[in-house]
Amino acid sequence: MYKRLIGACVLAGALIVSACQTAGTGSGNVRGTRKPVAFTWQSTDSVSGDITATFGSGRVFKGTYFQITRDTRVDRLEPLWYGWGGRPYRRSAWRYWAHDEGPEFVKEYSGRVLANLHTENGEHMRCRFTLISPSRGMAGGGEGRCQLSETDQEINAEFPRQS
Repeated sequence: MYKRLIGACVLAGALIVSACQTAGTGSGNVRGTRKPVAFTWQSTDSVSGDITATFGSGRVFKGTYFQITRDTRVDRLEPLWYGWGGRPYRRSAWRYWAHDEGPEFVKEYSGRVLANLHTENGEHMRCRFTLISPSRGMAGGGEGRCQLSETDQEINAEFPRQS
């Protein structure tokens, strides 16, 4: 009897957790080439989650993404700068990667998603996406760009709206 009760509780807990989780895919390519990049993401709170980018060559970048909202706490964004210290940023293309993430940053970038991904050997890729439906998070779809730390190559990315 107790084993059935425990099993039912575990199953109910798993269903509750999975009901709160959203996931999706995206696609892209290395700018100026036809080299594909596949994206997958998952979230339990609709404003942050895990994201993976897999290149056609098999190279995989994994990391965390954050949607900037009016409720975003600046200290929560610290992981976005890991791996990019000491490298000059190009203000015209990546101006919000400067390490001056005050309240103005949150106001200006509300409704956008930023991510910092990395490979096992320490390469980094930073991404910025503009959401189509910010209230739905990544599930609302969007598009944007990513940049590789080693080569400065950029990747175009698109995320379809989920129904």
